[in-house]
Amino acid sequence: MEIITGAMTALITPFKNGQVDLEKYESLIKRQIAQGIDAVVPVGTTGESATLSFNEHKQCIEVAVAACKGTGVKVIAGAGSNSTLEACELAKHAQDVGADAILSITPYYNKPTQEGLYQHFKAIANAVEIPFMLYNVPGRTSVDLETATTIKLFDDVKNIYAVKEATGSLERSIALLSQRKDFIVVSGDDAIDFPMLVNGAKGIISVTSNILPNLKSKLVHDVFAGNLESARKINEDLYALNSVLFCESNPIPIKAAMYIAGLLDTLEYRLPLTAPSKESMKKLEETLIKYEVIK
Repeated sequence: MEIITGAMTALITPFKNGQVDLEKYESLIKRQIAQGIDAVVPVGTTGESATLSFNEHKQCIEVAVAACKGTGVKVIAGAGSNSTLEACELAKHAQDVGADAILSITPYYNKPTQEGLYQHFKAIANAVEIPFMLYNVPGRTSVDLETATTIKLFDDVKNIYAVKEATGSLERSIALLSQRKDFIVVSGDDAIDFPMLVNGAKGIISVTSNILPNLKSKLVHDVFAGNLESARKINEDLYALNSVLFCESNPIPIKAAMYIAGLLDTLEYRLPLTAPSKESMKKLEETLIKYEVIK
């Protein structure tokens, strides 16, 4: 099983006239490839997967696979749902069209027990053969994949190799790493990427890298090369942007930032998400002045 690590981007999903803009989506992915990203993650939380149709979800994965083919950049396809059957279907489709791995979020709204989480993820992982990354973000889903459950899944299911940890807790990551040296922890919080990496995380799945993939990829690769001072400085320099990109619910600010920077032709969301407030737009504009966005 290929272990996918490094600098990874949680892709936004561009819309135009209410539809997914697949042409723009492809161009955004190619920009990621050109600026050093190791893997792209289509249709996760940042990709507004909760409001995409099944067909749109599948199309986004297909476009990502086609754009990355032959480049060495991997595709970790979002295949999460609060319905285990739906998540299995998405995972199977991702495998069938050539995705390199799957990322699956803890089920939202229905608040399963730890046993329910275990059975849910085991069923999805067993539906495919490609590598499987768990995704724990209790702030979004209201359910926490606890350390013991995560370790049990790693021990019991052969293709579960990693977790995207977005609890914001360094302690949680160290707890996982201290128990299984072969288990991969990936940072899911842009502001703490550097401390996560130096404490043993093997990569990041970033929102900020949608707009600054060159810097986020350099941060990760610098840590891997032992250039810690350079990586620390990048992390600190990005703090203002990392912070403002979460002034409203993700992905509202990142899409607005990309629109301001000229990376998106239209600023569209799927309801119930709406455009940011005037105050948030002003904050984004004032913060983006500090950074050079390479198109």
